[in-house]
Amino acid sequence: MKSFYPRKKGFALFAILLLCASMFIPAIASAAYYNTYTTVATLGNANDCNAAQGFAVGSTYVYSVKVNTENTKAVIYRTKMSDGTTTLMTNGDTGKTFATYLGHANDVALSTIDGNYYMFIVTMNSGNMSLVKLKYVGTTYYKVGSYAIKYDHADKAMSGVKITGKDANKIYFLFKTGRTFYKGSLPLTANSGTIDLSSGFTLNVEDARVNGSTVPNITSYAFQGFGYYNNTIYVPMTYKNVSIVLVYRNISTASGTIRADDNLSFRVTSSAYPDLFEIEGVGIADGDKLWFNTNRRTQPGDTAHDGVHYFNDYSASE
Repeated sequence: MKSFYPRKKGFALFAILLLCASMFIPAIASAAYYNTYTTVATLGNANDCNAAQGFAVGSTYVYSVKVNTENTKAVIYRTKMSDGTTTLMTNGDTGKTFATYLGHANDVALSTIDGNYYMFIVTMNSGNMSLVKLKYVGTTYYKVGSYAIKYDHADKAMSGVKITGKDANKIYFLFKTGRTFYKGSLPLTANSGTIDLSSGFTLNVEDARVNGSTVPNITSYAFQGFGYYNNTIYVPMTYKNVSIVLVYRNISTASGTIRADDNLSFRVTSSAYPDLFEIEGVGIADGDKLWFNTNRRTQPGDTAHDGVHYFNDYSASE
């Protein structure tokens, strides 16, 4: 009788190898997904400014701008990341705690120039106040500059801004409106002038995956500001009480329409704030946590819950 033992032994060895290989497949294929967060501070409604807008992350503090309904007043809050201590900043030009020239103040970029600290804020207005430059010292800020933004010789209003780099002569910006991004620059110490934009890229959001799946109604989501870190942008979008953050990489060489990273996504679906959970801006702190600010409402007109937060468990350096 012919022996089948060698064939069985070979099959067993194959099965063991297949099992070992399958143990590694989930780790390779699984997408990183974060959907819980920690609230560090709640932002007040000083000077009737009850809508959180622009957001920027520094090394010790994060900065949140809130505006009133008419976009005629804006306040800036400074929050210490380590303990949530929040201070309403003072307008050093007037001695008051609000500014009247920041428009919708939809996004903020921070920069250190010659040892001084600056904020660049997009107003969502066109013309010479499209981008405003503030110098800040501690919890006091001063208006030191403003700029027109133009694309193809026409005034352009922007809803997002971040700084991608600087050298001895220039500071380099990434701007956005909706899903379209542009590049621009300024002389390093210029306090006025025009930023002439060049084409950057456009985001594909329809095919973006959140926790491994596309979002069926993603074209109904509203764009906000964005975050930039290590050649990567973090893009928040909101629909009612759901906010997601999509991630796009290799921005320095991006052109045309680019796709989101399928293997990293963020989402908050809030039952605590069913009327609105709106992530307005995001930023990475010290190569680590993804911080964000929010508009949060339990019902229409309830504006007492805007806050500063970070996503649990995520580290950009990993």
